[in-house]
Amino acid sequence: MKRLHRPRWMPIDPYILLLLGTVGLAALLPARGTAADVASGASTAAIAFLFFLYGARLSTREAMDGLRHWRLHVTVLACTFVIFPLLGMATRGLVPVILTDPLYQGLLFLTLVPSTIQSSIAFTSIARGNVPAAICAGSFSSLAGIVVTPLLAAALLGGSGGFSADSVVEIVLQLLVPFMAGQLLRRWIGGFVARHKKVLGYVDRGSILLVVYTAFSEGMVQGIWHQVSPARLAGLLAVEAVLLAVMLALTWYGSKALGFDRADRIAIQFAGSKKSLASGLPMASVLFGAHASLAVLPLMLFHQMQLMVCAVIAKRRSHDPEAERETGAEPGTGAAARV
Repeated sequence: MKRLHRPRWMPIDPYILLLLGTVGLAALLPARGTAADVASGASTAAIAFLFFLYGARLSTREAMDGLRHWRLHVTVLACTFVIFPLLGMATRGLVPVILTDPLYQGLLFLTLVPSTIQSSIAFTSIARGNVPAAICAGSFSSLAGIVVTPLLAAALLGGSGGFSADSVVEIVLQLLVPFMAGQLLRRWIGGFVARHKKVLGYVDRGSILLVVYTAFSEGMVQGIWHQVSPARLAGLLAVEAVLLAVMLALTWYGSKALGFDRADRIAIQFAGSKKSLASGLPMASVLFGAHASLAVLPLMLFHQMQLMVCAVIAKRRSHDPEAERETGAEPGTGAAARV
């Protein structure tokens, strides 16, 4: 009998299985009492260290060079913090027929968080796009989101999430201050971080798993999961699929209308259509408190969806005849064809 092989076009990320396993662990063994306090403190420290590493990795010269391509970065920021929130606000009309009010709040929060960094770079590289632009666009989005996201949340979600000036200050202290510390120390530790980026990459993912466990444990203790039915989850997935499709189309065809070339359009599409789980989770923990687990559910589902869909798009983009002509390779024989 022939062995069954997973189709190459089916992107299954083992990390997603770890995320689901973490949610399952929180459901079976939620942290309570002192254990919850320890887990909360550990997750806060882990996220601060994560953004410290982001600061140590980002070359100041790369950031300054990226500023020259300001039209691309403005386009990505507009997609992330203007168009996305407008689409999120439009879903208000789906309450209460398809979405409950808490799910709507989580969906709206999803549209406010910054773009990703790692996956935007990876997909842009696979699709033969402008990788330096993707690096700078994702980094600028993450930095802007530290301040812009809580301000937008305070304006659009009002009193539903416990927003205040103290929330903004706490997010800045937890995310921006460690990032700036990493930038200041990059001169001495940048080489070490670059040499051990694979090992330190586990810190990225491990910190997110810890935040997920803490948030979902708190949700289990509060008993909020009884508020979500399978039908509501199915409706949420359908709404997010439409949201992702709209943003992928707008970033691709809109950037073409604005006169960007193919490489820039790829960077804009992948940086402008995705949302960061790493940035969104700690922000939700601060802004939503005990209800953070339900608030981040739409973000977690969207994160998985965007990875699967963008992986397929990136591989197809790498086989575009236009991409082959730009690299001077025969169709289907380039490095991207073997990805």
